[in-house]
Amino acid sequence: MKTQVIVLNGGSSSGKSGIVRCLQTLLPAPWLALGTDTLVDALPPSLREAGDGIGFADDGGVSVGPEFRAVEAAWIEGVAAMARAGARIVVDEVFLGGAHSQRRWQRALGDLPVLWVGVRCEAAVAAGREIARGDRTAGMAVAQADLVHRGVTYDLEVDTTRTEAMGCARLIAARAG
Repeated sequence: MKTQVIVLNGGSSSGKSGIVRCLQTLLPAPWLALGTDTLVDALPPSLREAGDGIGFADDGGVSVGPEFRAVEAAWIEGVAAMARAGARIVVDEVFLGGAHSQRRWQRALGDLPVLWVGVRCEAAVAAGREIARGDRTAGMAVAQADLVHRGVTYDLEVDTTRTEAMGCARLIAARAG
Protein backbone atom coordinates (compact mmCIF):
# COMPACT_ATOMS: atom_id res chain seq x y z
CA MET A 1 0.00 0.00 0.00
CA LYS A 2 1.39 3.39 -0.96
CA THR A 3 1.92 6.07 1.64
CA GLN A 4 -1.05 8.41 2.02
CA VAL A 5 0.33 10.65 4.77
CA ILE A 6 3.89 11.68 5.59
CA VAL A 7 4.27 13.14 9.07
CA LEU A 8 7.44 15.17 9.58
CA ASN A 9 8.16 15.93 13.23
CA GLY A 10 10.92 18.25 14.31
CA GLY A 11 11.63 21.35 16.31
CA SER A 12 11.33 24.89 15.12
CA SER A 13 13.88 25.79 12.41
CA SER A 14 14.89 22.15 11.96
CA GLY A 15 14.26 22.32 8.22
CA LYS A 16 10.85 20.67 7.91
CA SER A 17 9.29 23.31 5.67
CA GLY A 18 12.17 23.15 3.20
CA ILE A 19 11.86 19.37 3.07
CA VAL A 20 8.11 19.67 2.46
CA ARG A 21 8.66 21.98 -0.52
CA CYS A 22 11.22 19.55 -1.95
CA LEU A 23 8.88 16.59 -1.41
CA GLN A 24 6.13 18.37 -3.31
CA THR A 25 8.55 18.68 -6.23
CA LEU A 26 9.89 15.12 -6.05
CA LEU A 27 6.77 13.06 -5.40
CA PRO A 28 4.85 12.08 -8.54
CA ALA A 29 1.29 12.79 -7.35
CA PRO A 30 0.13 16.11 -5.88
CA TRP A 31 0.72 16.31 -2.11
CA LEU A 32 -0.84 18.92 0.16
CA ALA A 33 1.41 20.58 2.74
CA LEU A 34 -0.33 21.16 6.06
CA GLY A 35 1.17 21.78 9.43
CA THR A 36 1.20 23.40 12.78
CA ASP A 37 2.04 26.81 11.28
CA THR A 38 -1.03 26.50 9.03
CA LEU A 39 -3.16 25.85 12.10
CA VAL A 40 -1.67 28.71 14.12
CA ASP A 41 -2.06 31.12 11.19
CA ALA A 42 -5.75 30.16 10.92
CA LEU A 43 -6.48 30.90 14.60
CA PRO A 44 -8.42 33.97 15.60
CA PRO A 45 -6.38 36.57 17.51
CA SER A 46 -8.06 35.56 20.78
CA LEU A 47 -6.40 32.12 20.57
CA ARG A 48 -2.96 33.47 19.70
CA GLU A 49 -2.37 34.41 23.30
CA ALA A 50 -1.48 32.32 26.33
CA GLY A 51 -4.32 31.17 28.53
CA ASP A 52 -6.96 29.33 26.55
CA GLY A 53 -5.02 29.57 23.28
CA ILE A 54 -1.38 29.19 22.34
CA GLY A 55 1.31 31.43 23.78
CA PHE A 56 4.95 31.99 22.92
CA ALA A 57 7.20 32.99 25.82
CA ASP A 58 10.21 35.28 25.48
CA ASP A 59 12.51 32.32 26.20
CA GLY A 60 11.10 30.26 23.30
CA GLY A 61 8.71 28.21 25.40
CA VAL A 62 5.26 27.40 24.06
CA SER A 63 2.16 27.04 26.21
CA VAL A 64 -1.18 25.74 25.07
CA GLY A 65 -4.57 26.04 26.69
CA PRO A 66 -7.80 24.05 26.49
CA GLU A 67 -9.37 26.03 23.64
CA PHE A 68 -6.28 25.54 21.50
CA ARG A 69 -6.27 21.81 22.29
CA ALA A 70 -9.91 21.53 21.22
CA VAL A 71 -9.25 23.32 17.92
CA GLU A 72 -6.09 21.27 17.39
CA ALA A 73 -8.01 18.00 17.92
CA ALA A 74 -10.54 19.06 15.28
CA TRP A 75 -7.67 20.06 12.97
CA ILE A 76 -6.01 16.65 13.31
CA GLU A 77 -9.33 14.87 12.60
CA GLY A 78 -9.86 17.15 9.59
CA VAL A 79 -6.44 16.35 8.14
CA ALA A 80 -7.17 12.63 8.62
CA ALA A 81 -10.56 13.03 6.89
CA MET A 82 -8.91 14.69 3.88
CA ALA A 83 -6.46 11.78 3.64
CA ARG A 84 -9.32 9.26 3.88
CA ALA A 85 -11.06 11.17 1.06
CA GLY A 86 -8.01 10.56 -1.14
CA ALA A 87 -5.71 13.53 -0.58
CA ARG A 88 -2.03 12.82 -0.11
CA ILE A 89 -0.75 14.97 2.72
CA VAL A 90 2.62 15.95 4.14
CA VAL A 91 2.17 17.10 7.73
CA ASP A 92 4.77 19.53 9.11
CA GLU A 93 4.45 19.05 12.88
CA VAL A 94 6.10 19.93 16.17
CA PHE A 95 5.29 17.26 18.78
CA LEU A 96 5.63 19.43 21.88
CA GLY A 97 4.14 16.54 23.86
CA GLY A 98 6.53 13.97 22.36
CA ALA A 99 4.98 10.49 22.32
CA HIS A 100 1.60 11.81 23.52
CA SER A 101 1.42 14.11 20.48
CA GLN A 102 2.23 11.21 18.16
CA ARG A 103 -0.47 9.03 19.75
CA ARG A 104 -3.11 11.71 19.00
CA TRP A 105 -2.12 11.64 15.33
CA GLN A 106 -1.96 7.83 15.29
CA ARG A 107 -5.52 7.57 16.66
CA ALA A 108 -6.84 10.02 14.08
CA LEU A 109 -4.98 8.50 11.12
CA GLY A 110 -5.97 4.96 12.13
CA ASP A 111 -5.22 2.47 9.39
CA LEU A 112 -4.10 4.99 6.77
CA PRO A 113 -0.63 4.24 5.40
CA VAL A 114 1.60 6.75 7.20
CA LEU A 115 5.33 7.36 6.98
CA TRP A 116 6.59 8.79 10.29
CA VAL A 117 9.72 10.91 9.81
CA GLY A 118 11.86 12.51 12.48
CA VAL A 119 13.59 15.68 11.31
CA ARG A 120 16.59 16.36 13.51
CA CYS A 121 19.00 19.26 13.58
CA GLU A 122 21.68 20.15 16.10
CA ALA A 123 20.30 22.80 18.45
CA ALA A 124 23.06 25.32 17.69
CA VAL A 125 22.49 25.05 13.94
CA ALA A 126 18.71 25.38 14.36
CA ALA A 127 19.26 28.42 16.58
CA GLY A 128 21.35 30.04 13.85
CA ARG A 129 18.57 29.42 11.33
CA GLU A 130 16.06 30.84 13.79
CA ILE A 131 18.03 34.09 14.00
CA ALA A 132 18.45 34.27 10.22
CA ARG A 133 14.70 33.74 9.66
CA GLY A 134 13.77 36.54 12.01
CA ASP A 135 10.17 35.32 12.35
CA ARG A 136 10.58 33.03 15.36
CA THR A 137 10.90 33.67 19.06
CA ALA A 138 14.56 33.40 20.03
CA GLY A 139 15.20 30.23 22.01
CA MET A 140 12.39 28.19 20.44
CA ALA A 141 14.74 26.11 18.28
CA VAL A 142 16.98 25.15 21.20
CA ALA A 143 14.02 24.44 23.49
CA GLN A 144 12.41 22.11 20.94
CA ALA A 145 15.42 20.40 19.33
CA ASP A 146 15.29 17.30 21.56
CA LEU A 147 11.96 17.76 23.33
CA VAL A 148 9.81 16.97 20.28
CA HIS A 149 11.50 13.60 19.71
CA ARG A 150 11.12 12.18 23.24
CA GLY A 151 9.39 8.82 23.07
CA VAL A 152 8.43 9.23 19.40
CA THR A 153 8.80 6.25 17.07
CA TYR A 154 9.81 6.84 13.46
CA ASP A 155 10.01 4.85 10.25
CA LEU A 156 12.84 7.11 9.11
CA GLU A 157 14.97 9.88 10.58
CA VAL A 158 16.81 12.59 8.68
CA ASP A 159 19.26 15.17 9.99
CA THR A 160 19.38 18.59 8.37
CA THR A 161 22.44 19.68 10.32
CA ARG A 162 24.70 18.83 7.40
CA THR A 163 22.28 17.49 4.78
CA GLU A 164 20.34 19.86 2.54
CA ALA A 165 16.54 19.70 2.36
CA MET A 166 16.59 18.09 -1.09
CA GLY A 167 18.85 15.26 0.10
CA CYS A 168 16.54 14.59 3.04
CA ALA A 169 13.49 14.77 0.76
CA ARG A 170 15.02 12.20 -1.60
CA LEU A 171 15.44 9.75 1.28
CA ILE A 172 11.86 10.31 2.39
CA ALA A 173 10.45 10.04 -1.15
CA ALA A 174 12.26 6.74 -1.65
CA ARG A 175 10.60 5.35 1.51
CA ALA A 176 7.18 6.78 0.64
CA GLY A 177 6.99 4.57 -2.44
